[in-house]
Amino acid sequence: MNDSAPASATAPASPRPAVVLDVWCELQCPDCRSALDDLRALRERYGDRLEPRLRHFPLEKHKHAFAAAQAAEEALEQGRGWAYVEAVLGRVEELDREGEPLLVAVAGELGLDAEEFDTALIDGRHILIVDADQAEGKAIGVTGTPTYVIGGERLDGGKSQEGLRERIEEIADRLLAEAK
Repeated sequence: MNDSAPASATAPASPRPAVVLDVWCELQCPDCRSALDDLRALRERYGDRLEPRLRHFPLEKHKHAFAAAQAAEEALEQGRGWAYVEAVLGRVEELDREGEPLLVAVAGELGLDAEEFDTALIDGRHILIVDADQAEGKAIGVTGTPTYVIGGERLDGGKSQEGLRERIEEIADRLLAEAK
């Protein structure tokens, strides 16, 4: 889970192309918190050859999920997206109780500009990104979180995480071998 900015057009190409893993996530979702171990293991195994991309799919049943998605976008903009996602997912129960003040507090704890987080949540600058992700998710059949898309295949982790990391590894290995 890489927080670095995308390589510029003048940067040398990486030795191996990255395989993209879209992770449809909701920051108030206990199942997404459970999926973090798999995402960490995938990051460890593949390094920069696998690019996990955060995609938002806030569920209506979680009243702070939409604000959390916007906050995650602000964290991405400030260069600490995945660190923020992991920190918020680690505090799902607190988020349920405290809402937006917790989102701002976590930003401060990570050394991000908490005041800018607060402003971003007020002015809604990231709403369109969250809405677009949610619409795309619905269009491709995402119904719950976490859901993964890799190599055009959708894997639903909302029902069970069982065997998903292994399936993601199979697809990633195949795609990396094909790219050589």
